[in-house]
Amino acid sequence: MRAIGGIVVCAILALLSAVRPAAAADETLNLVGGTTAAGFFEVLEYVAQYAGYYQDEHLTVTTEFAGAGAACLQLVASGKGDVCSSSIEPLIQGYERGLRLQMFFDRDPQFDWVIGVLDSSPIKTLADFKGKDIGEISAGSAGEAAADSMLASAGVHKSDYAYVPIGGGAQGLAAIAQGKVAGAMFPTVELQMDEALGNVNFRLFRHPILKDVATSGFVAAPATIATKAEALRRFCRAIVKAAIFVRVNPQVAARYFLQGAGLRVTDASVAEETRALQLSQGDLPAADLANPRLGYVQPLGITVYSQFLFDRGKVSAIVPASALVTNQFVAYANDFDRKAFIAHVKTIR
Repeated sequence: MRAIGGIVVCAILALLSAVRPAAAADETLNLVGGTTAAGFFEVLEYVAQYAGYYQDEHLTVTTEFAGAGAACLQLVASGKGDVCSSSIEPLIQGYERGLRLQMFFDRDPQFDWVIGVLDSSPIKTLADFKGKDIGEISAGSAGEAAADSMLASAGVHKSDYAYVPIGGGAQGLAAIAQGKVAGAMFPTVELQMDEALGNVNFRLFRHPILKDVATSGFVAAPATIATKAEALRRFCRAIVKAAIFVRVNPQVAARYFLQGAGLRVTDASVAEETRALQLSQGDLPAADLANPRLGYVQPLGITVYSQFLFDRGKVSAIVPASALVTNQFVAYANDFDRKAFIAHVKTIR
């Protein structure tokens, strides 16, 4: 009887083992970049990849580059790509033309657009831009509406200044440093990269109303959000971990980014990327480590910005935030032991 009882117990244990929950199945996701090569704006993705956070989430991520932001959005909207990183302006302005995309993760807690001048510049207030040329990356930049509003608040009218396309990166920095323009209306991260690469310092003028409106993040088509919800929530958790890594251990994160992006890793390049990450913390998702909802897209902020663009004739109708934003993955993305994770990241060398 003891032998029979033992057989029964073994059978029960085997059955229980067979019905245990299986490990999470692998999911796949295709990221589409708006540039033709890896750059600083992909730092979160490459840190997540190289640190193994996609793998931890049983997520296989592939990346391709569309060559331009508009092409990236079109591929994702048509279902030929799953996710792309974008500012909110194209989503708002494209909505009335049939572009249907939603931002599901906020990657920058501050408003993208600022006007920057060198620390040594004689320009101390917005009113000082009267009669000056202001650089922009390309003609008709999306930030013009915000810059016009900022300058108008200081009594500087559109006829009092001119925008001059100067390009980005080293080209744009050279135009500013050589005094070809009085300042530049750029995304904050662009100016922070210039600070890191050119060893210069900028003073920034921020929009008095929009400065805390987050307008940059990861976007996907509603159909993709519905059919790939599991993959997207795993992606968001991997990105939250990458953002915390960048915040807590920027030196190692800089090396991970360079390695993951296939760029040359030297002491100089690591130091350069580290400085860029340190300067850019305010424009990365984990600027506030106490925030329990990293990646949350504030619907009110998007509504304010949609109203702002409408008031300035950039769109013919106000687009409701519910059409442009979903936060359905944020709770899952932040549901892990953050204190233990931060303690672990600090030990990585």
